[in-house]
Amino acid sequence: MTLKIGIDVGGTFTDFVVIHGTAEPAIFKTLSTPADPSIAVVNGLAEIAASMDPPLTLEALAARIDTIVHGTTVTTNATLTGTGAKCGLLTTAGVRDALEMRRGIREEQYNNRYTNVKPLVPRYLRQGIGGRLDRDGNEIAPLDEAELDAAIALLGDEKVDAVAICFMNSFANPAHERAAAERVRRALPGAHLSVSTDLLPSIRFYERLSTTALNAYVGPKLNHYLDQLVGRLKGIGFGGLLLIMQSNGGVISPQLARERAALTLLSGPAGGPGAGLFYVRPHGQDKCIVTDMGGTSFETSIAVGTPMLKNDGEIARYKIALPMLDIHTIGAGGGSIGWIDEGGLLRMGPQSAGADPGPACYGRGGTLPATTDANVVLGYLDPEFFAGGKMKLDLDAARRAIEEHIARPLGLSIEDAAAGMYRVACNSMAQGVREVTIKRGFDPREFPLIPAGGAGPIHSCLICDELEIPLQIVPRESSVLCAFGMLMSELKHDFVRTFVSRLDAVDWARLDAAIDDMAAEGAAQLDAERIPPARRRFEIKFDCRYVKQYHEVSFAVAREHLERHDLAAIAAAFHAEHNRLYGYELAQEHTPVEIINVRVQAIGLTDKPQAHEKAWGGEDAGHARKGERPVYIPESRGFDTVPVYDGHRLRFGNRITGPAMIEQETTAIFVSAAYDCVIDALGSFSLYRKGREDLVQSCIREQKEAVA
Repeated sequence: MTLKIGIDVGGTFTDFVVIHGTAEPAIFKTLSTPADPSIAVVNGLAEIAASMDPPLTLEALAARIDTIVHGTTVTTNATLTGTGAKCGLLTTAGVRDALEMRRGIREEQYNNRYTNVKPLVPRYLRQGIGGRLDRDGNEIAPLDEAELDAAIALLGDEKVDAVAICFMNSFANPAHERAAAERVRRALPGAHLSVSTDLLPSIRFYERLSTTALNAYVGPKLNHYLDQLVGRLKGIGFGGLLLIMQSNGGVISPQLARERAALTLLSGPAGGPGAGLFYVRPHGQDKCIVTDMGGTSFETSIAVGTPMLKNDGEIARYKIALPMLDIHTIGAGGGSIGWIDEGGLLRMGPQSAGADPGPACYGRGGTLPATTDANVVLGYLDPEFFAGGKMKLDLDAARRAIEEHIARPLGLSIEDAAAGMYRVACNSMAQGVREVTIKRGFDPREFPLIPAGGAGPIHSCLICDELEIPLQIVPRESSVLCAFGMLMSELKHDFVRTFVSRLDAVDWARLDAAIDDMAAEGAAQLDAERIPPARRRFEIKFDCRYVKQYHEVSFAVAREHLERHDLAAIAAAFHAEHNRLYGYELAQEHTPVEIINVRVQAIGLTDKPQAHEKAWGGEDAGHARKGERPVYIPESRGFDTVPVYDGHRLRFGNRITGPAMIEQETTAIFVSAAYDCVIDALGSFSLYRKGREDLVQSCIREQKEAVA
């Protein structure tokens, strides 16, 4: 029996999903070990081995594992906490300060106290080298080898851990960068090397420069972690395939991840959108909003047919121009600490208690009130059943922390203070959802919401109420949704070439050659990963804009339109996407369209977990009721005694009237007074706004007929 395991290392918990044959996925969670995240990985594998029937040794389990797909927050945390590598930068003489000047625009232009983000490479380690290329890649001045050697010697004397190389206009001709890279490899063989034309050979110097520096900054940290992880897995006898989740929703080999560490900056949450689509499709849907509430952060993303991608973004205010899922992150997790600001207002996060010491209720020495403490006081978490009873929560410690830091300063009761913490946290999360829906041209009311993370379904009803979302679907695997999604990911490799041309005057031979070159690079990567041609797919995108616009729009281009040189169809696709994003389009005959970049994504198809439809269990959920307890009801702003159901015993078709609590070992679901719940054929908990049973009735009927 071979096993496939998805692993998502978070700030507080490390999640595991185990797939073996046609059996249902098995879920495991263990506390993360921030000092060395690979320890938590092995701890979790040991727990999985002990749970087998009969129990296995760790080595025996490792021998059965065929594939591990691993998502990590190592690079993200290094960037957020400023603990990346000591870096040097080699760039064109006269522009070394571009990394600090950025675009010359202050993000908060009316805030005179708003300071620039600290550059990833200090000025004295940013070295300008003589030599120049024009925009077409023609050499104006040769590379100054004497200056280059002197700069490399300086970086060696300073004992840098990584070197970034980014010359102006190198996207059109990589010769100068390649020559510089070769000299760095000889002189500094132990330094992590990041070369812009290997990572991002496209126009826009600052974006390319920032991305290259960011890749260098996090590279040594990821290398160190992968050394630890691979070493520990090898030590227990693992000889299967290890894949690393990347920010675009695909997976890559550890070796490629080492070279292009910036591809993993959203590695952890990138599995969520694909998994969300898996769970909404039985409801006849092909779009969803996915939220993931961890211990430290809250991520939200959107999928429409496929997960939404963007070609640039920011992390900790640092620009990155690599394809990544459109995921918005805020500091609002279970460990987010409540505090009173200078104006006397209650705030939640972004500071987090993390896993160590954790919220006060963990009993590990934490004394500051966190979101989890509020959830315990409000009755959403059973102190005796947290993590299935493996970890007891200290209700008294939670009450003391809230009383001292929130209730007493605000003149509130402990319960009212906890309710305020809960509402503030939920409002922050709702605003995060607005960032990926309303600000992207989507109406959140038209999307089902998939709440993930152990605490996500506790807060989802209030989030949906705020945004008027009528349907939410909570998978049984919601607490480890991203780890489950990792097992559904394809191998993906992104390539980009700058190709500036008006669409109506394009040189088709040159365009076809650029696309073919990128497709050949992708095929070579898939060859190395042993993906047969029949399991490969290539997707093409253009980045276009109306002439004289600054920002371009990325959109998919059908292969048949390229083969027919169908300008009208390509332009129509651009107009439609521009209209969706910005609410208007310009007449093609009056405003020419200009191509800026051409992109190719090479995809290697992988085997996916299968859906496990359940037998019809009737509407009565009474058999799963295990008790009742007082719970805070947001609609009435007070406590009420509500029924508590065992989520593991609920069956397809069972109905629950809100308010109620549903508990599983790894998550708790709060069905507020505004919602009711029905279990669908996959065992997911479908929560719909009262009076909107139409959203699930026909779906449940069709699922029942299909199962029968």
